[in-house]
Amino acid sequence: MAQTETPGTEAARRARLRWWTELPLILLVYACYSAGRLLARGDTSGAVDHGLTILRLEKTLHINAEHPLNRLFTRESWLGIPADFWYASLHYLITPAILIWLFRSRAVHYRAARTWLMTSTFIGLVGFTLLPTCPPRLLPGGHGFVDTMAQYSAYGWWAGDASAPRGMGGMTNQYAAMPSLHVGWALWCGVMLWRHGGTRLSRAAGVAYPLLTTLVVMGTANHYLLDAVAGAAVMGVGLLLGPRLSRVTGRIGARFGARGSLVAAGSRGTVVGAPGSTVGAASRGTGISIVSGGCQTSAGERIPRQRESQLGTGAEPDASPSDTGDGAPAAAH
Repeated sequence: MAQTETPGTEAARRARLRWWTELPLILLVYACYSAGRLLARGDTSGAVDHGLTILRLEKTLHINAEHPLNRLFTRESWLGIPADFWYASLHYLITPAILIWLFRSRAVHYRAARTWLMTSTFIGLVGFTLLPTCPPRLLPGGHGFVDTMAQYSAYGWWAGDASAPRGMGGMTNQYAAMPSLHVGWALWCGVMLWRHGGTRLSRAAGVAYPLLTTLVVMGTANHYLLDAVAGAAVMGVGLLLGPRLSRVTGRIGARFGARGSLVAAGSRGTVVGAPGSTVGAASRGTGISIVSGGCQTSAGERIPRQRESQLGTGAEPDASPSDTGDGAPAAAH
């Protein structure tokens, strides 16, 4: 029988989430993403060859949709300029906004969603490293593409360097087109809106956002159709690997937590003969005296130096069942 999440359960999970641990983790992943894009930026000739190979394959399959879209965005500025802003800006805004929304309002689902996004991002980094790819807009002239990012750069903040801020184009790798994480992240956002939005409007946005992003990345000549397909495939692999990764990290965390508990218990020590103590129970059951710190404590005496303090004041210690020999309490004098 499936268990349903109660408000108490969601509150308990929310209590275990801390923004000051989540934020550095997300920033670390994004820093790795940004740094990983730079690994293959020097292999320009190989990136161009890979781009041309993808273009030839698409023409063979008659799926090179980026050509007509790019001509449309080049001719119609009322489409091209918003599309460039969409490409350069929304993945920096929508993806973090969805993460924050899940963290604050859907804490039960946040961890799995965050792990899925991060796992897919790292897989995308592997693709950037192993297969540097020149986007259509940077192919040599004669292949029929116009760089709309450069054409409309006077209207935006990115100059002619894709989504890099003006003057910072040298700090990004423009040959990291395969797979398209613009499409991958948009697909993740769409799934989150569809699953957890709860309204028709959120579901409509969940469908529209990844579809429009796919059109934008092709119309601005930043990605091929197969880049978009690869971005969706990367998210699919990340979705499959995410739960396994969570289980592995959970076991590692539990193992380190158990070791830490043992070390902490060992450093505090165990009170011999204390209530609930195995040693104390054994000593009371067998009548074995325990010697601790130079003071002999017989069975039934829970306070160290009890006998010594009582003898010192002239008081007579209480007899325990083992002192009478017959298991009965000693008679009062």
